[in-house]
Amino acid sequence: MSTTDSINPPVFYISSGFIIVLVAITALFPEQSNAFFQNLQAGIVENASWFYVLAVAIILLSIVYFGFSRFGCIRLGPDHSRPEYGNLSWFSMLFSAGMGIGIMFFGVAEPLLHFVAPPAGEPQTVDAAREAMQLSFFHWGLHAWGTFAVVALILAYFSYRTGMPLTLRSALYPLIGDRISGPAGHAIDIFAILGTVFGVATSMGFGVLQINAGLAHLLGVPESSMVQSIIIVFVTVMALISVLSGLDKGIKFLSQLNMILALALLGLVLLTGPTVYLIQSFLQNIGVYLSGIVGKTFNLYAYQPTDWIGGWTILYWGWWISWSPFVGMFIARISRGRTIREFCFGVLFVPAGFTMLWMSFFGNSAIDLVLNQGFQELAQVVQQNNSLAIFQFFEYRPFSQLLSGLAVVMVIVFFVTSADSGALVINMLASGGNENTPVWQRVYWTVLIGLVALVLMFAGGLSALQTAAIASALPFTFVIMLAIVGLRKALSTEILKRDLIVAHSTSFPMISPNADTETLWHERLDKITNLPSKEDIESFLTNTVQCAFTDVAEAMLLKDIHAEILLSDGKIVFDVLHGDEIDFQYAVEARPLVPPTFILRDHNPIDEIKYFQAEVFLTEGGQGYDIAGYSREQIINDLLDQYEKHIHFLSLLR
Repeated sequence: MSTTDSINPPVFYISSGFIIVLVAITALFPEQSNAFFQNLQAGIVENASWFYVLAVAIILLSIVYFGFSRFGCIRLGPDHSRPEYGNLSWFSMLFSAGMGIGIMFFGVAEPLLHFVAPPAGEPQTVDAAREAMQLSFFHWGLHAWGTFAVVALILAYFSYRTGMPLTLRSALYPLIGDRISGPAGHAIDIFAILGTVFGVATSMGFGVLQINAGLAHLLGVPESSMVQSIIIVFVTVMALISVLSGLDKGIKFLSQLNMILALALLGLVLLTGPTVYLIQSFLQNIGVYLSGIVGKTFNLYAYQPTDWIGGWTILYWGWWISWSPFVGMFIARISRGRTIREFCFGVLFVPAGFTMLWMSFFGNSAIDLVLNQGFQELAQVVQQNNSLAIFQFFEYRPFSQLLSGLAVVMVIVFFVTSADSGALVINMLASGGNENTPVWQRVYWTVLIGLVALVLMFAGGLSALQTAAIASALPFTFVIMLAIVGLRKALSTEILKRDLIVAHSTSFPMISPNADTETLWHERLDKITNLPSKEDIESFLTNTVQCAFTDVAEAMLLKDIHAEILLSDGKIVFDVLHGDEIDFQYAVEARPLVPPTFILRDHNPIDEIKYFQAEVFLTEGGQGYDIAGYSREQIINDLLDQYEKHIHFLSLLR
């Protein structure tokens, strides 16, 4: 495979050039770059805060709407597809790729920081504690996962349902058509790559600081630029090993490992802390969060101006949006076969619920130590160095060294999964959605992410990384808004077509009034109880279905309608091309099934016997009915019935 075959040149070279130039300028002029980043962030917070707040609110409402509406029954893939990964593996990968490093860094730090310095009201009071947990839930809950979910849904639908490339540009096809293959589509994917690189680099920045702080706390390793550089290089190498191992071996294994470690750490905090208090506070935090979610969503502190919102809420919204191409594409990649309703509620509520549980157990435990037990030094340490928060917190727990060591391992694994998942996604974006790319491309993007994190960390610390994330998210927010409109249009079109398709309930349609009914019902019973082999069905496809398709294609040609008949192993496809309008496809495929147990009572065990049916497939996937045994005339009538519905569907779209 040549270089030009494996990449999308405009996207690959422009995004790479932009990132490399920015990193070079930042490395050569660190003081000027730091000042520029500070001014840029201040300008965005001052002038675009309202836009971020409104956009994230629309995104959350959109994903809830898609999940509850009629669209919820549509699968992210053909109608016959089923999930590739079980729920446990799916949830583990969702959580690890989504925000693993973040909750390790902020699980203790954020609730305590809001508690000792709330945006309004008296600090270190019961009201401040309640407000601190509500704000932590607000920043890490449904809004964050709603942003990831809507991008993932858009990508999964257009890729797995309509067969388009797994890139952001595909979402705008209903709005701009084939122009997604031109400059507009390239620009969308470039914005997605920039947001992903800077979003993942920001996450890596938090991770490297926390790993360094943990090693200093446990082993006395100095907190220095040199140590942090070594950590970034080490994690980048580990990410390379993981990304070269592939999704099923590397990322899946690390995600499941981290989920086990996270549950173990969470359980230890619950058991060694004020257990009943933590359970009570979690339930109360959920109630306070849900009761105030609308007010918090639209609160811009317009009547009490404060810099707080720029350092917290707007930073988070920019961070989540900049991360959404990366997390969204990764979620889409592991969600093929699920229904939209299952997808929306799974991505929105399960990881958000676990994140809230984590924030409650760690945050409330830390607040309890300061508010009720008088350990003010914990609050002081957190204010001075956020990275030390979780390790200082463990000092007030039994087995503190064990807990701190486990936390360091978790941060490293989360660090690796974020880096390798990000490289996987960026590689797909730069390759037009192609997953089978040369090794050098995956190595290139993994190394580039590590390089960006390394340079920006030294040029301006976390503030530079945070500003880069917020700034890259601004143009991409417009892309998400347009993509939501495109998805709504595409789903409405599909529901319209689905309403026109009536499920078949009989295997022998259009029985003549003069037919021998005694013979017909015997034939029907034989068809139900017989177990045709693959060879039987393939013979039926060749001798009967192909003849029927040929007759219809020849008749259509006389009416200037072009139809193609495509043959492959165990499948025959009838395509009618409609130019700029949606093409029609009717296929019959030999599909294996496991027989009913009552038929197998005199045969081998069930896992050793299969039979085949001739199932009808339309563009949307398998239709769930078998035409094996149909006559040539019956097949023609079934094909024309489906084609007539398709023509009616096209007339409704015009």
